[in-house]
Amino acid sequence: MATATAKRKPVFVKVNQLRPATAGHTLVVKVLSSEAVPQKPGAGANPGPTGRPTRIAECLVGDETGSILCSARDEQGFAVDKWGLVEVTEPANFNVKEDNNFSLIEYELVTF
Repeated sequence: MATATAKRKPVFVKVNQLRPATAGHTLVVKVLSSEAVPQKPGAGANPGPTGRPTRIAECLVGDETGSILCSARDEQGFAVDKWGLVEVTEPANFNVKEDNNFSLIEYELVTF
């Protein structure tokens, strides 16, 4: 008899706590803008799981600590892994700190 593994509790973080190559975070953000990314010619040759080309949008999202760019695919799925989930919640009770865009920071991979 197989036993079910307990689900991990969400680890809520703020935008200013995100770092490259980290995972397992839960954020509450507001979507500030969304722009469709133009498809390259021939991009429709690789359809998504629905059989039609994947639509991609670049979205600016944020919280009271800063903002970041995210990729959104089709109707909902932001660039999260197979365990990720994006869902609409009640309106957030904060103002986004738009002048602190963490996507503009350049990171360098340092190996030891």
